[in-house]
Amino acid sequence: MAEKKTRKHPMPAQPAAERIKNFNEVPYGYTKETAIGEAQRCLQCKAPRCVQGCPVGINIPGFIRKIKEEDFQGAIDILKDKNSLPAVCGRVCPQEEQCEKLCVVGIKNEPVAIGRLERFAADWAAKHGNTEVEPVPLTGPKVAIVGSGPSGLAAAGELVKKGYRVTIFEALHQPGGVLMYGIPEFRLPKSIVQHEIDGLKKLGVDVQVNMVVGRTITIDELMNEEGYEAVFVGSGAGLPYFLGIPGENLNGVYSANEFLTRTNLMRAYLFPQWDTPIHIGKRVAVVGAGNVAMDAARTALRLGAEEVHIVYRRSEAEMPARNEEIEHAREEGIKFSLLTNPVEILGDEKGWVTGLKCLKMELGEPDSSGRRRPLPIAGSEFILPMDVVVVAVGQGPNPLIPRTTEGLETNKWGNIVADETGATSMPAIFAGGDVVTGAATVIKAMGAGKAAAEAIDAFLQSKKGGKE
Repeated sequence: MAEKKTRKHPMPAQPAAERIKNFNEVPYGYTKETAIGEAQRCLQCKAPRCVQGCPVGINIPGFIRKIKEEDFQGAIDILKDKNSLPAVCGRVCPQEEQCEKLCVVGIKNEPVAIGRLERFAADWAAKHGNTEVEPVPLTGPKVAIVGSGPSGLAAAGELVKKGYRVTIFEALHQPGGVLMYGIPEFRLPKSIVQHEIDGLKKLGVDVQVNMVVGRTITIDELMNEEGYEAVFVGSGAGLPYFLGIPGENLNGVYSANEFLTRTNLMRAYLFPQWDTPIHIGKRVAVVGAGNVAMDAARTALRLGAEEVHIVYRRSEAEMPARNEEIEHAREEGIKFSLLTNPVEILGDEKGWVTGLKCLKMELGEPDSSGRRRPLPIAGSEFILPMDVVVVAVGQGPNPLIPRTTEGLETNKWGNIVADETGATSMPAIFAGGDVVTGAATVIKAMGAGKAAAEAIDAFLQSKKGGKE
């Protein structure tokens, strides 16, 4: 009993030896009994610090109390009041850096497993809950949402509940943004994302796919010709960064964005049933150590690679990936080549990757990011034999929308400049999520979408004098 009070209830999961052979979700989720037991660890604080750590302000003690009382419908109702994607957030949000970091139980013991309980409630609702959706009468002005990732979905959900006629414009052939193309099936099943999107459609949100705003149609055309009175840009950060080293144009070099999109959205892991090929070879190097890098490395293993390396120029202490993702990667046999900096990708006479030339590094003083600066060790060059190199060193916003929207201000990184409400340099145009902040978390993007929805509502109400 004492152990259960001091530590989180463990999450059952597929054994590593089995899961590396499939794309099924790795953690199984809590049972009803485990969820109730974990909920009993919550102190029900009168001034809950955990809520302060949640970007969308979920009533965390409230939904946990409902689980403790076995009122699972009540739990999901509380979650849905603030979070339109609880099944997603319960799986991919870094709770350890947000709500759980501030949990009072965590001062002396392990914090309450808030994320696992959120996932439990959402999964219970998908199987047993009240799925009837009462569409809202849509009598308000038309609002366009550019992008169907977390910020766009959150903004759309808030606006449609207020009666606005909302249309989401998605560039790809399936909605969901990074939730669909970036996060692997074994971490976030696509059926869960689709379920959440279907819920928005039932509320009345119109979703248009294969619509590249800035190419298929511009923001100016949406507002001046199509009658949209406000636009929210939540187009994310899908433009990959590269290393700028020789050999990046060789066959067998992928950006993590392309690698994961081919695998997740275009079902390359089901080739030849799905006609999206992907080259893997025997040895794969993934450059970078964030969550995207872990996703790419674990995906490569499941696609048949015999040896996969995470190549990172700093030490483990500086790795930005979640601890859980690093642990899962290690359990699955991913090798970590740390304090290692690639300087050239090597290839054969036919233009295919054969290796990665690297330098060993040592850590100096902290740089502007607060992490210790990696410094090269003279004469330490060596070669990692490789067939494929996946570059996972970050991504930025696609410049298409700013280039085709005169007067829309961006910063030096190409991110749209917006305040905390999402307001941009142009009236009636709002923005939020990764297109503003750069790559961040799903829940932070959702928080930005919700804030922008409130600002759009205030803007449109003031525009018509506050009269319905």
